[in-house]
Amino acid sequence: RSTYCSGLYQHCETVGRRIHMVNLDPAAEHFSYPVSTDIRELISLDDVMEELGMGPNGGLIYCMEHLEDNLDDWLDEQLENYLDDDYLVFDCPGQIELFTHVPVLRNFVEYLKRKNFTVCAVYLLDSQFVSDVTKYISGCMASLSAMIQLELPHINILSKMDLVSNKKDVEDYLNPEAQVLLSQLNRQMAPRFHKLNKALAELVDDYNMVNFIPLDLRKESSIQYVLSNIDNCIQYGEDADVKVRDFIPEDDD
Repeated sequence: RSTYCSGLYQHCETVGRRIHMVNLDPAAEHFSYPVSTDIRELISLDDVMEELGMGPNGGLIYCMEHLEDNLDDWLDEQLENYLDDDYLVFDCPGQIELFTHVPVLRNFVEYLKRKNFTVCAVYLLDSQFVSDVTKYISGCMASLSAMIQLELPHINILSKMDLVSNKKDVEDYLNPEAQVLLSQLNRQMAPRFHKLNKALAELVDDYNMVNFIPLDLRKESSIQYVLSNIDNCIQYGEDADVKVRDFIPEDDD
């Protein structure tokens, strides 16, 4: 996530687009981009683990629930400094339970909506997941679960494409077809799993929402394509005033 955020920030800097990075990961340590708002000013995972004796997973959930309890106080104060047309990127923790089981991030999203933010979720799936169809199905299920939980416009990104040696290998996974996935699953797994494979493949097909955009951070065009899809989801810039320059025709002389 941090690599994605860094690449996005650098791209926006290059094209002259203003962007604000908000860190919501209480376990974060270092950033390669400036952070305008940081949850660690409210609570950090290290402090929770030291003072309450919690492990990393339980401590992270505790931190996010503490953020939820302080949405109307601490976060209100942080967000009041931004303008109506400011573009914010919230770098969230990577623990999947926060998106699929625990309601903290869903409540956070609802809070942003009440504050008239237009929100889009960006879900990153490592390109290594396309090396094996069983891993890919697992990634699809996690993405679909997050989409249903958050109830937001959703962009799924296949990240680290610079590490994929043969780009043709991933094409079938960008817009998955149920029959193709089912055939590959059945070839790799024992017959007793075929009914389960069929149910999983049909689930992906029934929702017809899980597809992926490949992202290669080495290419500005790839970053711009992802950003354009996000802008389209949130209709960014559609309410902006059209800037008109005075036109003075040149003399015939």
